Amino acid sequence: MKKLVCIIVWLLIAGTSGRAQDVQPPTALDRAFNRIYNFDFTGAYALLDVEQRAHPDNPLIYSVRSAAYLFSEYDRMKILEMDFFADDNKITDKKRVKPDPAARVELFKMTDEARKRAQARLATNPQDREAMFALLMAIGVENNYAGIVEKKYFRSYSLTKEAQQYARKLLAMNPPFCDAYMTLGSVEYVVSNLNFFFRLFVHFDQIEGSKQKAIQDMGKVIDCGRFYPPFAKILLSVIYLRENQQQQALKLLQEMERDYPENPLFKNEVNRILAKIAATPRKKH
Repeated sequence: MKKLVCIIVWLLIAGTSGRAQDVQPPTALDRAFNRIYNFDFTGAYALLDVEQRAHPDNPLIYSVRSAAYLFSEYDRMKILEMDFFADDNKITDKKRVKPDPAARVELFKMTDEARKRAQARLATNPQDREAMFALLMAIGVENNYAGIVEKKYFRSYSLTKEAQQYARKLLAMNPPFCDAYMTLGSVEYVVSNLNFFFRLFVHFDQIEGSKQKAIQDMGKVIDCGRFYPPFAKILLSVIYLRENQQQQALKLLQEMERDYPENPLFKNEVNRILAKIAATPRKKH
């Protein structure tokens, strides 16, 4: 069970975010996420520094910075490589991951700041959209660090349940926060892989355990999300690879390679899948 709970954690990276359905011009936070997806963490921090000086009370700034710290650590520890998440044994191998204590301090400092500022705004206005998804993002970062890095699976399970409550609130808003579907879709996929016995112990409200619904939810993020369409493509790629649907995974990763050319990870993963497809014997008709 702990292997599947760990997968849940990674699939929930950074919680949820969202946007109105109309197209909005990119903000500094959008540009910071672009730098993160390109693995340009120095560039992301520089953009966030400017925003923090201008808007020190905005909780989302601190959430995005914590996500940048998490992605930076994942990159350093080679956790974001696709074969890591295709193999349950690699996910749960405690010897494989060696975290940086200094990075941990900074990461949790930022999630603490985001939580504090978000809760203060929600106490005044419970429908504050920006504050709510800033809180979700902070929960998600803590969730992923607990599960993937520290292997604290029951802690991550608790955070997952907390995240789902906020995700459903975000989706109930008008317009809904589309990126919240990533939280629900990831759990749908993991529960779909649990046998009946484990489902008695790992229970999430309103989750059917449907692989098809999981894929549909990820598609909704790609269609109308703001910060996480690229990450939804990564998650779908992981699902497709775990389901032995290499062509579908390849298509999504090629799109990521095109959109984020500074990130060597996507090019490497595309080449790896192409080599695997080429080495697979073709069926005779």
